[in-house]
Amino acid sequence: MTLRSWDRRYGIGPTARTEGGHRRWTAADVAAVEEMCRLTATGIPPADAARAVRTAAAGPPPAADAAAAPAPPPPAGRSRAAGALPLGDVRQECRGLARAAVRLDAPALEKQLTAAVERHGVVGAWQAVMVPTLHAVGRRWASSGDRYVEVEHLLAWHVSTVLRRSAPPAAPVAAPAVGCVLLACVPGEQHTLPLEALHAALAREGLPVRMLGAAVPVEALDAAVRRLGPVAVVLWAQESARAVPALARHVAALRWGMKGTRRGPAVLLGGPGWSRSRPAGVLRPAGLAQAVEALRALCTAE
Repeated sequence: MTLRSWDRRYGIGPTARTEGGHRRWTAADVAAVEEMCRLTATGIPPADAARAVRTAAAGPPPAADAAAAPAPPPPAGRSRAAGALPLGDVRQECRGLARAAVRLDAPALEKQLTAAVERHGVVGAWQAVMVPTLHAVGRRWASSGDRYVEVEHLLAWHVSTVLRRSAPPAAPVAAPAVGCVLLACVPGEQHTLPLEALHAALAREGLPVRMLGAAVPVEALDAAVRRLGPVAVVLWAQESARAVPALARHVAALRWGMKGTRRGPAVLLGGPGWSRSRPAGVLRPAGLAQAVEALRALCTAE
């Protein structure tokens, strides 16, 4: 169906016909379709991709007509072209990710997510590429009667994989770990991707960080804080029902060390769950970049 649509709309298809009208594909026709697939997979709108394919097939224009020749579309930037998911005004990289996710194309997801991190860094890739695409998949899931669940799961898995791969190996730290940052989801919270992005961003800056992951029980969080003596603890809550102010106050009140030199951690609250409650004496960064900046300052002040 897609091949017939590209042939009809953009002239990307078989150029030869038999006497009976049957289509016959040449090697050049196949190459044109493969290039069309490659360009649209990166997020370039089909019309622009087809124009670039036709221009390349025609070869370089005569010198007199060079100024009038259509230029191929840019590989990056922003686009408003319609896509399979409700993305809105986003980078073309998001559209490429969305198309790969809908196709359940795992190799393309890995390649595009890795390229985004290499191009923009962890913070930039998370904020400008990963989050908009994840939100679009989530909106489509919510509005389509539980369809696209497999799309969201595959996309989230590969975002997690690339984020973990982006972080260098964990550095050894002494306990209590001066400058160490401890990351944990509140009890019952399963959404770990934002913390995984923060973990990767801190690790790439060379800051010692320990990740406890999803749904950390209070007793386990207590034990980790007392054993590590972190300079800061980040508590992530996606839903307000799990963002319990008493937990944040409890962690902020923990102390360790010799008498006279006892100290406790700074507490940072992450996630929309904390939007309705903010205990006194804790920090609530507005996003990933702000969290990295705040934690960098806390670690370097040690």
